[in-house]
Amino acid sequence: MSVKAEVGVFGGSGFYRFLDQVEFVTVDTPYGPPSDRIALGEVAGVGIAFLPRHGARHQLPPGAINYRANLWALKELGVSRVLAPAAAGSLQPHVRPGDFVVCDQFVDRTRGRADSFYAEGPRVAHVSAADPYCPALRELAIAVGRELGVTVHERGTVVVIQGPRFSTRAESRWFSAMGWEVVNMTQYPEVVLARELEMCYVNISLITDYDVGLEGHPDLRPVSVSEVEKVLAANNERVRRLILALVPRLPADRSCPCATAMHGAFIGGS
Repeated sequence: MSVKAEVGVFGGSGFYRFLDQVEFVTVDTPYGPPSDRIALGEVAGVGIAFLPRHGARHQLPPGAINYRANLWALKELGVSRVLAPAAAGSLQPHVRPGDFVVCDQFVDRTRGRADSFYAEGPRVAHVSAADPYCPALRELAIAVGRELGVTVHERGTVVVIQGPRFSTRAESRWFSAMGWEVVNMTQYPEVVLARELEMCYVNISLITDYDVGLEGHPDLRPVSVSEVEKVLAANNERVRRLILALVPRLPADRSCPCATAMHGAFIGGS
């Protein structure tokens, strides 16, 4: 495409607009349409492509999002770095609503999602997901968040559930006992698809709730849509400021492993 962007931004729940002066484009992909039109704009001279992952009217539940089309469309526009905020629940007492968690690991508990560009062949590829998130973007997001006065947890494991329902108490106790910090419905397969396209990817989990509450704290109720919405407005404005401050500080070159993630991933040397 003639229109290009360098940085992609996914908008999560409640985050449906990013920049005021934008041009909307429709991108066709081999995997069908992405979640919505993509808004193109600039921050400090850097081209930005913004896509609300649930659609501009939040019409797509997590399991119905066309993750492959979303990532492919950004790649077609020239995006090499993806900033991916997402609403999430806390599984640990020290991770509080209003905090940000810059995840470094995920656990996949989804099912039936199209999670690879190579699932049907004819090329066979096995991408490494040992360290799925871009270390350079993570470091930058942590630094900028703290400069803005946000409570940022510099690492965390997100367990990705299928949705659209929230967890049972038994499931949440299991996730917490495993030491995982965050529960979310959209991180998988988004992060792995970005890796297959050799894009840098960072998740900023915006903590909205304590999932099913906390043991010994009867005043903390299980998560509900109304409770999430109360926290989202403030969280999304803070993540917007974080992204606006982060983009001008992106280095010109990518020295991280993300740009070569598929080197050696193909069977048979193809």
